[in-house]
Amino acid sequence: MRIVVFGLTVSSSWGNGHATLWRGLCRALARRGHHVTFFERDVPYYAEARDFTALPGGDLILYPDWTPELRVRAARAVAACDAAIVTSYCPDAVAATALAHEAPISVFYDLDTPVTLARLAAGEAVPYLGPRALRDFDLVLSYTGGAALDALRERLGARRVRPLYGHVDPDAHRPTAPVPHYISDLSYLGTYAADRQAGVERLLVAPARRRPAQRFLIGGAQYPPDFPWTENIAFVRHLPPAEHPAFFSSSRFTLNVTRQAMAAMGWCPSGRLFEAAACGTPLITDPWEGLDTFFTPGREIVVAHTTEDVVAVLGMSEAERAALARAARERTLAEHSSDRRAADLIAALDAPEAVRGPLAAEA
Repeated sequence: MRIVVFGLTVSSSWGNGHATLWRGLCRALARRGHHVTFFERDVPYYAEARDFTALPGGDLILYPDWTPELRVRAARAVAACDAAIVTSYCPDAVAATALAHEAPISVFYDLDTPVTLARLAAGEAVPYLGPRALRDFDLVLSYTGGAALDALRERLGARRVRPLYGHVDPDAHRPTAPVPHYISDLSYLGTYAADRQAGVERLLVAPARRRPAQRFLIGGAQYPPDFPWTENIAFVRHLPPAEHPAFFSSSRFTLNVTRQAMAAMGWCPSGRLFEAAACGTPLITDPWEGLDTFFTPGREIVVAHTTEDVVAVLGMSEAERAALARAARERTLAEHSSDRRAADLIAALDAPEAVRGPLAAEA
């Protein structure tokens, strides 16, 4: 199958979670004999932090602007494809949508569904949606499941909706030898976001103050100068995906903190959860609806509501810690790999109802 994607970025992981997901998915699709052409606008902030330049088994098209010449090139790719996918936050999504509808199967993939719905609720514009919203797409994929799928139908006119959750490429994320400057008792990897700052302070900064003899580590971009650092919290500015396995493998535990809109919606697992689990690192997370669909609390992941919960986990025995890590890794490799998601995507595209025509709403 030939698939054309108009997306935010696959070439740079700086400040976004889209790139790593697309890399794993494209590699898995290539292993299955499929070909992906990815169109990405070449913007300065991604160009300056580019850590990926060639799509395995596919083509990466970097373009400076949506010019008439680029449109002709994109139209040729769509004319030769089996499915065209437009994603959330694609800077040329509206123009690309017009082309996507010329493909045998047109798809919109919202990797930011809670943000999309929150903007709609606030009366804000959603720049990656055209005037017809999602009504004309043959298939709408959502990184978020649960009630979000109903909302995409009811509020944006999506006719056929399926979840396509986060995932991990086990070839890229696996246990590795600890690296001294990444060694920590508790790590957190994530771009700074104001709407999860309270969670980071409650579940990492406060435990660091309670446990001054232990080492804590934050990795990510865009952290402000007034972040409440302590002497035992180390910081690593933006980590490219190639460094993620060493980061996680050097941590006794790693923390997940969910952005507010995503936590409120639920059913939106961060790709970092699966990356860390694949690296054999035990997981601590804030609570959100649907979590138990992906991991079993208490057996494969620890749910922390308070600072005291995290402090208690840090005192867990080595045997308990190892059992938690082992169970999460086994679950992740079985159910949350990029190959599993690639199979889900192809099944959705191959389904008879994906062919253009009247579509019945799915439960």
